[in-house]
Amino acid sequence: MITALILLGLFTVYVINNNVAKPKPAVEDLTLSLSSQIPSPSQTLNLIPSPTPSLSSQKSKNDVSNEVTAVIRTDRGNIELTLYLKEAPNTVANFVQKAKNGFYNNLIFHRVEDWVIQGGDPDGNGTGGGNMPVEFNNKPFVVGAVGIASRGDGKVQNDAQFFIVKKDSQFLNGKYTNFGIVTKGMDVVNKIEVGSKILGITIE
Repeated sequence: MITALILLGLFTVYVINNNVAKPKPAVEDLTLSLSSQIPSPSQTLNLIPSPTPSLSSQKSKNDVSNEVTAVIRTDRGNIELTLYLKEAPNTVANFVQKAKNGFYNNLIFHRVEDWVIQGGDPDGNGTGGGNMPVEFNNKPFVVGAVGIASRGDGKVQNDAQFFIVKKDSQFLNGKYTNFGIVTKGMDVVNKIEVGSKILGITIE
């Protein structure tokens, strides 16, 4: 009986010593392993689902200039434009939004001269529309360039009226926002008269 108790005691001491000898994970080690999984501020994970790619984001993968196509449908024919999304993003966005909302439907070209046509005025006489900041860029006002009406003071521009030049008009450079160019339909531009109607503008 005494021998059994002694053996039991020795076994208990052995088990205790064996458990003490096993290294337990240090708190520091655990913290280090977790911190290595946490990105630094410059590597913060984006947990917000990516939105469905828009037309402009899809286009930018294949077109570094981020251009948008618009078609002005008039009672004289169609005028196709390439809009400079990269060079005049706010102006293009405003124009596109108005076009999609039908703002330009049935408005007229109120100004026609040998070098320019101008339209998009909700009042139809050159006095309508609001104001927005200008967006000057390096695009020159060559034949077919599309600009936004303004006082030319470099402060604000009209948010509705646009014009298309029929002749090289680089004296406008740096004074008016150039936000596009005619790619098809300059023959239509040259047929426009005062009162010619904008049936609508589609964005492609």
